Formats: sequence, C-alpha cells, structure tokens
Amino acid sequence: MRCCLGFWAGNRHDRGFPSASASASASASASASASAAATGRVSPRPRPAAAMQFMLLFSRQGKLRLQKWYVPLSDKEKKKITRELVQTVLARKPKMCSFLEWRDLKIVYKRYASLYFCCAIEDQDNELITLEIIHRYVELLDKYFGSVCELDIIFNFEKAYFILDEFLLGGEVQETSKKNVLKAIEQADLLQEKTENAYPSKSFMGCKKAY
Repeated sequence: MRCCLGFWAGNRHDRGFPSASASASASASASASASAAATGRVSPRPRPAAAMQFMLLFSRQGKLRLQKWYVPLSDKEKKKITRELVQTVLARKPKMCSFLEWRDLKIVYKRYASLYFCCAIEDQDNELITLEIIHRYVELLDKYFGSVCELDIIFNFEKAYFILDEFLLGGEVQETSKKNVLKAIEQADLLQEKTENAYPSKSFMGCKKAY
C-alpha cells in the first residue's frame, strides 16, 4: 500500500541545497514558532488527511455486521443513520461512484464480496485516502482470518473490532504497518489463551452436577 501521508520531493538539480524560497519559508516558520512560544500560544495540531466519523459493515441483505462510531451520538440517532445509509447504499447501482454527499458529510463505501464497508468523513477530507483505509482494513482481516468471509465477521466479531482498534484510533490511522497490527493481535491471542488455560471455565462442570 502506498503511504498517502504526503512527502517532500526535491528537484533533482538542487544537489541537496535548499532554494531561496525554501530558506525564506523556513525562517518565517521558525520566527512564527518562536513568537508563538514567547506569547505562550500553542500552534494548532495539523489536520489529518481523513478523520473518520463512523464505519459501518453490512451485508447485501442490509444486515449490520459491525459498527464503530467516533462521534458521540444517541442510540436513536445511530439507528436512524444506519437505516438511512444502508438503504441509500444498497439502492445504488454497481457502476455508480463510491462517493456520495449525505447531509453535511461525505460517504465513502466499497463492496467486498457480500459485505459493504461504509465510512463517513467530513466535507473537506480526502475520499481516496478513505478508500485506502478501507482496503487496508480488509487486507488485515484477510491476513488474520485467511480469505475472510462474512461468516468470519459474524462468529468472530470481537476480533474484527480488535483489529479495527489496532488500526484506527479516534477515526485516524494510528498504525500503517500490517506486520505491527498483526503482531499486536497475535500477542493478545496468546494472552487470552494463557488466561483461559490458567482459569478454565467451570460452567460445564456445574451443568453436569445439576443433571
């Protein structure tokens, strides 16, 4: 996956030396930082390329399989948004654009087999980066489950949530490396296995004694 965080590419004829405009801009930014530090003001945090509001996973039949909200909303509003978006996305034809404007947000969705991955971003955010985020999440699911399908999400939804939490934090990408995400998941699986072996469940023993 290409990194879409942006990078600086210098001219091949510069020989490594900054131009006069670059030096001027650098000195201007340094003086601005110094003045901000002197007055006690903190420079604002740079805006991410795509800050997600929520993510929904649903089937072709409109069954919700996963939902993750990064904005505070009531349960009633969540159900209303989910119902409207599922109906809107499922009504669109396969050859139509994967972006659409909805309320004051932009909806980015992508279909993989029988599942729709639907994300909401703000109006000034980048839709293509959101598509890359969706694709990277699908790659992580496929890498963990091995040719992931809808049944994997249904019967192992807690793993799907855990993978998403390792990948996204507050609607922003916190880890771009698939290896690091999968390594964290493997460590969590080992810890869970050790805990289950150390404290085995006694529910079945109780059932046997009862009968």
